[in-house]
This record gives sequence, C-alpha cells and structure tokens, in this order.
Amino acid sequence: MPILMLFYKDMGFSDRESFQLKAFYSIAIVIFEIPSGYLADVIGRRKTLIFGSILGTLGFLVYATTSGYYWFLIAEIILGIGQSFVSGADSAIMYDSLKSAGREREYVKFEGRNFTVGNYSEALAGIIGGALAAINMRYPFIFQTAIAFMAVPASIMLVEPTRSGKRKKPGFRDILSVVWFATVKNSKLRYNLLFSSILGTATLTMAWIYQLYLNDIGFSEYAIGSTHTVLNLIVGTTTLFAYKIEARLKPKMTIWLTSIIITGSYIISGFIESAWILIVLGVFYFSRGIATPVLKDYINRITSDDMRATVLSIRSLIIRGFFALIAPLIGFLSDSYTRSFSLKMIGIVFTLLVGSSIFLFLRSIEHNTPKD
Repeated sequence: MPILMLFYKDMGFSDRESFQLKAFYSIAIVIFEIPSGYLADVIGRRKTLIFGSILGTLGFLVYATTSGYYWFLIAEIILGIGQSFVSGADSAIMYDSLKSAGREREYVKFEGRNFTVGNYSEALAGIIGGALAAINMRYPFIFQTAIAFMAVPASIMLVEPTRSGKRKKPGFRDILSVVWFATVKNSKLRYNLLFSSILGTATLTMAWIYQLYLNDIGFSEYAIGSTHTVLNLIVGTTTLFAYKIEARLKPKMTIWLTSIIITGSYIISGFIESAWILIVLGVFYFSRGIATPVLKDYINRITSDDMRATVLSIRSLIIRGFFALIAPLIGFLSDSYTRSFSLKMIGIVFTLLVGSSIFLFLRSIEHNTPKD
C-alpha cells in the first residue's frame, strides 16, 4: 500500500520498527515460498491462488480492525504467507496457458499487460488511498480489504491448462532436488535466479523507502499517494511495451541499461533533498517496467513445466530473503544517520551485488534468446 510506511509513522513507530515489520513479511514469504510453489506444481496453480487470495484478505482485515505492533506483525505474517502462495503460481499459470496454445514466445507481451493492469490499478489506489488517508489513516485498509477479497472469486474462475509434466514422487526430498537443480546443478538457472533476484530486491526496496523520503521533504499523504499513482502509471505503461523495447535494444543492452539506472538511482537520490527526486523516481520506475517481465521471461524459457512455479518461487524467496536482511539495515542507517546516507550506502551495496553477477547472467542468456 502506498501509505503503509506513513501509517506506521502515524502510529508512532520508528523507522527501525517500520522496516522490521516489512522484514517479517519477507521472512514469512521466505519460509513458505518454496513449499507453496512446489504445492502449485503438484496440486495445481489454481488451488494455491485461491488459498493465497483468502489469506491476503484476512491479512488486510487484521490491519483494518486492530492496532499495535504485534497485531500488525500478525497481519504481515498472514500477508506474507498469502503472497507466497500467489507468487510463482500466477506467472506459471500464465506461461502454461500460452504454451498450451503454442504462444509462449509472447509471454513478455502478456506479462507486460498483466503488470500494466496491476500498476494502473495501483495508480488508482494511490489517489484513493491518499485521499482516504488524509481523512483517516484507517480507511485505506478497510478499502484494501474489500479489494483483496475480489481476488478470491477471480481465482476460483481461473481455468488451468493441462501440463506436459508433473512431479513423479512428490515429497520433501523432491522439493530439495528441485532447489538443488535450480540453484546448484543448472548453471543457467542459477545465474538467472541470482541476478533477477538482486535487481528485484532493488526495485522492491525503493518502493518502500521513497515514501519516507517524500515525507521528509514535506509531501502530504495525498501528494505521496498522487506520486505513487504517477509512478505506477509509468511502470504500467512501460511494461505494456517492454517486449518491444527489449527487441529494439537487444537483451544485453536492455540488461545493462536497466541495471545501471536502478542501482544508480539510489546513489543519485542520496545527493538530492528536494522535489527533483521525482525525476529520478520516474526514470527508476521506467527501468523497473522493463526489467520485471523480461527477467521473469528468461527464467520461464529454461524451466520445465513440472517445476516452473517452484523455480519462480525460489526467485521470490531470494528477493524476500535479501530484503529481510537489507530492511533492518536501512532502518538502522536512517535512524542513526540520515535518509540520504542510507540511500547512498544501499546504492553501493546493490551496485556491488549487480556488478558481481551481471557478466555470469549475460553469459547464461546468450544462447537462450529466441531468434527472429
């Protein structure tokens, strides 16, 4: 939610406590991510999406009806578990559907459209959420509970395509074998997962930290909600054309450009303490709109049907694991020093992580991109 960090601040939480709550959310995802993704591969994507949607509704209901750090901790854990059941399964069922129709090469286009709808919806939520928060900080959570519930009937109405392969001997040992294959045995998958997760963590982190930054320079709740709206319109529009942008730039240039912009935006933001930050955020979200569907497509291309949801869940697990480590660090640096200093330090961390993995990643996709 675009005003969640402001809600924590309004409740009297320090930056450290606020980022701790988001870290626990990520920890919940880390614990359940792979089991839920594996379950989607075994019993079907549709069933896990239904369960995840129900938990998502319950999590926001706790936020809407309770108060206090520990109640919000429970809400974050419920939301984290719910998200773990959705992530991986949603992209897997889309790719499976396209593959069953012989159109898997169009995944980036359709994933882009999916992100566009989601981000346009989130853009609208930014306006509504900011307006509701200006009246009462509790109102956005009541509204979000109703919106989250809409995912339950939507997931029930999904039609799951027949897959070419299923796990032969489901069980804990089989989960470990998939994880071992994806992260150790298969070098292409390993480097794809590592690089994609690092960049995914960078985009996730900025989504939370910029709210506090704008609050620091005097933006009102409504102004922050409006900014959230514009940024989601940017990323939503970009994802709609991400497949065309990648085709024009080619994979190598696409990766280099988005990586430099995403990591560099943190460091540049650390030197800006005014509304000029909006330009940096706009460029950052433009790059995010390209990177997200493109990187997931690279993973889907080299993953078999019987483990697709699990592998995508491993990606999400690594992202949340990284964030669970970085979030408390951001809170500590912001409380002990300044927001600008924390942005610079986190930017340096992401630059080092991306720099140490990008060459191996680019090598892994050299022979994996479709020829025109």
